[in-house]
Amino acid sequence: MKVKKSGGAGAGAAAAAAARTEEELGRKALIGPDDVLGLQRVTSDYLCTPEENVYKIDFTRFKIRDMESGTVLFEITKPAASEREHNDKKDIDPNAGRFVRYQFTPAFLRLRQVGATVEFTVGDKPINNFRMIERHYFRDQLLKSFDFEFGFCIPSSKNTCEHIYEFPQLSEDLIREMILHPYETQSDSFYFVDNKLVMHNKADYSYSGGP
Repeated sequence: MKVKKSGGAGAGAAAAAAARTEEELGRKALIGPDDVLGLQRVTSDYLCTPEENVYKIDFTRFKIRDMESGTVLFEITKPAASEREHNDKKDIDPNAGRFVRYQFTPAFLRLRQVGATVEFTVGDKPINNFRMIERHYFRDQLLKSFDFEFGFCIPSSKNTCEHIYEFPQLSEDLIREMILHPYETQSDSFYFVDNKLVMHNKADYSYSGGP
């Protein structure tokens, strides 16, 4: 399957969702899209466990490119599952693979449109209504909330999808602060199947051009 979709909502678009705190969601048996849309800041912990990914969704490749120039800005590929299984499991962090640290140059903050290609496999269950909500913050300020649909995934399939991110125009003052304070820009990526949270990944970002 290869699909190309665009989506996203500004900070104001999330206002329709009732405000929620991480502590409130931690007490819920089932977390849905409206719950995370109500979050006012990045989470301090994961809202679900790796075991809740009962569909065995595994993201194996990720690429970011500037849509205007076609320049590849970031690309990473995970080792094949057979290779990962040879690792000593007792030494593996249960949250390994759920966090990414990005290092970009200041020019990234002035891009208008970025394409993110993801390649992923699924287990032996069909997946309906596969949805991602990704929320980006600088400190406690919501910069942008993106909302993407992956479509239907057949069992035991390998899938590729490119999502188009339309970036908001940032003020010069905010850009300067984001450059001066690396890794204070953070994001939560929430993945839902049939409106139930099954995966939660986190990331932070530096725009200073170096580690």
